[in-house]
Amino acid sequence: MPERFEVGLPDGVRLHVETTGPADAQVTAILLHGWTLDGRSWHRQLDALTEATGGAARVVTYDARGHGRSSCMALPTATLTQLGDDLAAVIDAVAPTGRVVLVGHSMGGMTIMEYAHRHPAHFAARAAGLVFVSTTAEGHTHTVYGLSPRIARLIRLAETTGAGVLARCGSWRPPRALLHALQPSIRWMLFGDRCEPADIRLVTSAVARASLRSIGGFRASFGTQHRLDTLAELAHLPAAALVGDRDRLTPPPCAESIAAVLPATELTVCPGAGHMLMMERPDEVNAALTGVLRRVLAAPPPRRRGATPAGAGG
Repeated sequence: MPERFEVGLPDGVRLHVETTGPADAQVTAILLHGWTLDGRSWHRQLDALTEATGGAARVVTYDARGHGRSSCMALPTATLTQLGDDLAAVIDAVAPTGRVVLVGHSMGGMTIMEYAHRHPAHFAARAAGLVFVSTTAEGHTHTVYGLSPRIARLIRLAETTGAGVLARCGSWRPPRALLHALQPSIRWMLFGDRCEPADIRLVTSAVARASLRSIGGFRASFGTQHRLDTLAELAHLPAAALVGDRDRLTPPPCAESIAAVLPATELTVCPGAGHMLMMERPDEVNAALTGVLRRVLAAPPPRRRGATPAGAGG
């Protein structure tokens, strides 16, 4: 059974955190979910990662501010900038020592990039591996929803206008009856050729837990973030990127641009899959995560500053 607890942040927000695996594991993998979702998105990865690494890795998930079982926040803090700061705080709280592998889906991947951008020294001292799942470093540059550019522009205008309205609705949650009626649209937007009914139910349940402030408030910073330059500084880290070729939100060019600036990245394009790869293609996602974790575990831990190399005179 996972251990559940809360991490308090300086502005009073409390994040719901779950951990699986030994607290003294050699490596901690932190899995960050996407927009309007929560930590349950990774349910098909938790046991698989623990078993594949023989208990050498601890797996952590948490609900971002305004999502899932975490508390709501002031509207000005509904930004990727704040999410990057939150990740730094979570790492300090749940993995104060040791190596960390960061795994991000959609908004979660963008959060990792923002953390690396805003806290370069902290990131360099802690991060040992990266996995990007259905995410982007170029805002909405490549997002056309699988439609013509003209229609995509109209959808984006309607989406951003609606987001501004929702952002002012505070901690209210979406009505479940409305979400039930929108399930066909959710299925079209988030999934590819195949979708399990249980996955639609889980996604709908997660959206029902997200505050309207988080649903609307974060949207503006997604479109404007550009972090390819930040990623280019991380080329020395073991990394993987995955995308579905039916992804309407972060299509293959998003992952391809990430892989282009991280030349050692293993890029996986999943035929017929949409945006929810953790659910649609768990075997491929698990293989990528396990591959990065094993590469990190096989590497010698970094030597502490001031430590004397073996055999050196003192």
